[in-house]
Amino acid sequence: MAASASPRAEARNILIIVAIVQFVIGGWFSWSASRAAPRDLPVLVVAGTPAVVDALREAAPGAYEIKEAADEDAADRALRHREAYGAFVPRSGGELDLRIASAASPVVAQTLIRQAGELTGKPVRVTDVVPADADDRHGAGAAMGFLPLLITAVIAALLFVLKVAGGRARLLGVVGFAVASGLVSSLGLTHVSGVLPGGYLANAAIVALLELAMAGVITGLGSLIGPPGVAVGAVLMFVVGNPLSGMASAPEMLPQPLGTVGQFLPPGAAATLFRSVGSFDGAGAGGPVLVLAVWSLIGLGLLYAGARRTAPKLASVTVSDPLQAAARSSR
Repeated sequence: MAASASPRAEARNILIIVAIVQFVIGGWFSWSASRAAPRDLPVLVVAGTPAVVDALREAAPGAYEIKEAADEDAADRALRHREAYGAFVPRSGGELDLRIASAASPVVAQTLIRQAGELTGKPVRVTDVVPADADDRHGAGAAMGFLPLLITAVIAALLFVLKVAGGRARLLGVVGFAVASGLVSSLGLTHVSGVLPGGYLANAAIVALLELAMAGVITGLGSLIGPPGVAVGAVLMFVVGNPLSGMASAPEMLPQPLGTVGQFLPPGAAATLFRSVGSFDGAGAGGPVLVLAVWSLIGLGLLYAGARRTAPKLASVTVSDPLQAAARSSR
């Protein structure tokens, strides 16, 4: 039998592994955040003034996906339906007004304000058609409140795999965790800190769906293939999903196609859904709901498969234990 590693060797291995993981994750998170810039960001130009369109394309090539709006009312409707982040409105004398929906992304709103000012070299009149929540004008509170939802989903999944033996118990635990997290976290984010707009129950449902999708997949993978499954699930859901969620900015501000990929993972779908439900009366919510529902079903399927796999093992242990006890007592 091979001798176990010495305590010093174990400590050395742990510090090397953790340092490498820290280097990779820290570099990945900081790289994705530092590369935030407009990329095919949907914007409107009222009446399609060619000079403004040409100026935008020349000032920031590839930054904007420019469409025409017939008038300001049409532009406002598009902003409320999450079809664009802002609308440039040319005025006489070379002046330019800007209509924005800062609730869609305060970071994008500030980017468009700066862009409009650079185009004219003059102060720009800004109208916020769908303003960000008054308790979180810059979106920093929502981003910080969002992160613990992802971290605790990973922690809960790890504990379910390590501490809960039965597959059925894990399944019930994940569902219970999702419901409890939704009820408690929504209370904190909606009413205590107030960083999430929208109603308590709607936000609770989004949190519950997010946690079910993340914890379900990670726990399910762990149930089927052990700790490596937890690692794979955590990397996919948190290490990849968090920086690509767009919660701190917007999907169109991330390097492409990474920003698009992020919307097909639970964190990105939930980030978009919080904004759609909270500030836009559900506009643009269909896609994110579908993504979260699909991942939740995948997680439940993995948990069910894990329960089926562990059930025979538990049954054999239950049957053999009395036999073993009887054999020991007869000696």
